[in-house]
Amino acid sequence: MDHGARRSHVPGSGLLRLVAALQALSVAIGGGIGSAADPSALKPNVIVVFVDDLGWRDLSCQGSEVFQTPQIDRLAAAGMRFTHGYSACTVCSPSRAALLTGQSPARLRLTDWIPGHARPFARLRIPDWQRSLPLDLVTLPERLRAAGYATASIGKWHLGGTGSSPQDHGFEQNIAGTDRGQPPSYFSPYGIPTLTDGPIGEYLTDREAAEAVRFLEAHREKPFFLYLPHHCVHTPIQAKADVLARYASRQGEAAPKNPGYAAMVESIDDAMGRILDAVESLGIRDRTAIIFTSDNGGLVQVTDNRPLRAGKGSAYEAGVRVPFILFWPGVTRPGTASDLPVITTDIPATILDLTGVGEEPGQPVDGRSLAGVLRGGGLDRETLYWHYPHYHPGGATPHSVIRHGRWRLVHFYEDGRDELYDLEADPGETLDLAGSQPATASELRRRLDAWLVSAAAQVPSPNPDQDPARSNRPK
Repeated sequence: MDHGARRSHVPGSGLLRLVAALQALSVAIGGGIGSAADPSALKPNVIVVFVDDLGWRDLSCQGSEVFQTPQIDRLAAAGMRFTHGYSACTVCSPSRAALLTGQSPARLRLTDWIPGHARPFARLRIPDWQRSLPLDLVTLPERLRAAGYATASIGKWHLGGTGSSPQDHGFEQNIAGTDRGQPPSYFSPYGIPTLTDGPIGEYLTDREAAEAVRFLEAHREKPFFLYLPHHCVHTPIQAKADVLARYASRQGEAAPKNPGYAAMVESIDDAMGRILDAVESLGIRDRTAIIFTSDNGGLVQVTDNRPLRAGKGSAYEAGVRVPFILFWPGVTRPGTASDLPVITTDIPATILDLTGVGEEPGQPVDGRSLAGVLRGGGLDRETLYWHYPHYHPGGATPHSVIRHGRWRLVHFYEDGRDELYDLEADPGETLDLAGSQPATASELRRRLDAWLVSAAAQVPSPNPDQDPARSNRPK
């Protein structure tokens, strides 16, 4: 809303009444910060917490009896939890690019983790894909910054190095972000060139939370966009000793698959608690939206994604199903849940809608605003898509996926086969119905192919250097 434009058409006493009304509204929703004559006084703050490799069940509010996450549960109790939340890709860099642009990894042609995994002798040759966040796109932070927002990225970047850093894409501050996919160490000295070391033994997740709180304190009187992409819970599995010991002592059903991983999840929860406490103590809760999700599914070596199949890097549901929680003051109803499928690209679309900033004119956006869903309505969309034209170290081969309603079809490029699953009856994808439901499989494949064309997706091609004896060897 352009309050300045509205005032220019209101004469005399009408102007005074409008200013008074805006002042009252500012006090009501923001604790009276700033001047009502300043349009930024009414803009909501936004915090996006993006966890690395967090599995869909690795929270108490997601049904886990192993992981202790009271602070993230506290966020869920204040907002809406999406039980069918998805990442834009089965690996990290593409999902990060999707969150910052609103475009699918297929459209961006940024379809693998950077720098990726080469299989020079495999059956297929992967396309020449984009290995940094494209500079010709207007990102979410660029759009918000132009609208008067302070912007900061605190944590993992992994979308390029020099020339494609957070500062090159709209962030005024970059703390701990580099081109690397994981930290050399979770304990100080960290070995991260964009983060000064703390006291010996300081824990990285604690430090990222402390830096985030400092940013909130410094910008409490100005609208801000804080992007907090934690390095945790990505490998290396390194946890605080006392928390690790507590999980290692558990027995029976409460025992985690990997005590170190469970302790790292608890550190993420502690960090969320610090953010929530700071937002409340600074008096900005009623004008600060918080979004919490993960960049891909959980790593099967350290967590249990069942009943969903497989995990990070795979073609199956647990590779992309993630926690997805959204709190927007004055919009979300406390403690609500939705089973509507939502995806990473919906996050920037929602932020640009509910802040009133709007999307970049002429730039495609693949996500949908969830504003109507947050208010208790529906979403005019039945279909989601994924595209991964790569080989993954975990064994996955190039594939594309469509989810349409209850159905999920996976197309594999090596042999051209399709697998079809009924997620309502078979969430673990144990029974391939492509043979018994040929009409459904054919229709979903038609929709998937049409979407790939519309997104100008790159697909793998036959590899003239294929050598079956060496096909599984990475470069």
